[in-house]
Amino acid sequence: MNFTETANLVFDKAVKDYHLTDNVDSKMPNPYEKGTIEYDLYTKNWIDTVQWHLEDIIRDTKINPIDALALKRRIDHSNQDRTDLVERIDSYFYEMFSQVKPAAGAKINTESPAWAIDRLSILHVKLFHMQVEVDRKDVTPEHHDKCAKKLAVLQEQFSDLTSAINDLLNDYQTGNKVMKVYKQMKMYNDPELNPVLYKK
Repeated sequence: MNFTETANLVFDKAVKDYHLTDNVDSKMPNPYEKGTIEYDLYTKNWIDTVQWHLEDIIRDTKINPIDALALKRRIDHSNQDRTDLVERIDSYFYEMFSQVKPAAGAKINTESPAWAIDRLSILHVKLFHMQVEVDRKDVTPEHHDKCAKKLAVLQEQFSDLTSAINDLLNDYQTGNKVMKVYKQMKMYNDPELNPVLYKK
């Protein structure tokens, strides 16, 4: 089983596990051993799935402004957790390919493998929810058809992205591309780097 096959199985499980309760406050039931890549992949998708629902909740036009602010803070924290986890997954790949000798003319990819996997994880959440829309019985035929077309596009994206990640990992393995880890250096969450915070 290659990496994307493993990732897709883990992401699919995480999405389905979340929807057993469908509650943003549910405790993550990660079944994988801590310290394994499967554990990190499951955690990554759990964060994405919870955040998907937090983004739904905050768009309620009748939400209490105080609740909305608390929710915005929670989403900000979730985004930081997501970024930290992506960087940890990239470190996993960096270690994996650290002994590969770059081929002559080897290039750096515009996107690291973990950020591509980030998109793959979110795509699993999109696919789940678009399938829900396609399966709904309380909608017009027009709504169903529109969602069915969107689902087909998402399925094509899933196939393309899975294939592209496989190709990228193969390029690293053969030395045709050089693996680097670039930290995001997010500044707004750091009280020493955000001027609104450090000027207080």
